[in-house]
Amino acid sequence: MRILIAEDHVLLRAGLERLLGDAGHEVLPSVADAEGLLRSCAEDRPDLAVVDVRMPPTFTDEGIRAAVLLRSTRPPLPVLVLSQYVEERYAAELIAGDSAGLGYLLKDRVAEVGDFLTAVETVGSGGTVLDPEVVSQIMIRSRRSRDLDALTPREREALELMAEGRSNGSIAERMHVTAGAVEKLVSAIFSKLGLPAEDSGHRRVLAVLTYLGVDARR
Repeated sequence: MRILIAEDHVLLRAGLERLLGDAGHEVLPSVADAEGLLRSCAEDRPDLAVVDVRMPPTFTDEGIRAAVLLRSTRPPLPVLVLSQYVEERYAAELIAGDSAGLGYLLKDRVAEVGDFLTAVETVGSGGTVLDPEVVSQIMIRSRRSRDLDALTPREREALELMAEGRSNGSIAERMHVTAGAVEKLVSAIFSKLGLPAEDSGHRRVLAVLTYLGVDARR
């Protein structure tokens, strides 16, 4: 299999080149940024790209955004994302599309070289390999998004003010409504976010954590 490695860490890049080469694969000249990844894929037509998520220049999500672009080609290029991070937004986008020839592994959780090489073969031949932690985090993001989508604009406004640490009285003043109206909004927020009454002492905190994207109910 002709494999392209997109990894900015020079030692890891060299290690992957050696590992894949020893396993009998043809390793194309590796690249250290997303621009090089896209250019090399267009010119060299690899059978598989192994891609890091965070790459130069900002080291945020350049690699996985490039992977999304590569997966939008027809036929989509097999891509194995290999990273320390779960970039939830683009990971969800990757998985929501055609999952054939797609992998997402976390570097710290690859316990055996043999497992990694098996994943490479699986993805390169059109299979799918996803780390359970990746799937779990995407599901949490999806649930959180659904929860917040259920709120009305006024409820979201009230929740945002709660996240600023405001009391009901302060929220009422800010939203130009009565304290009773705020209590109704807050009650609706608790209900739609699935925060039971028995957690009354913590519901306000849990609601704010949900708004901030922190899953505290696992």
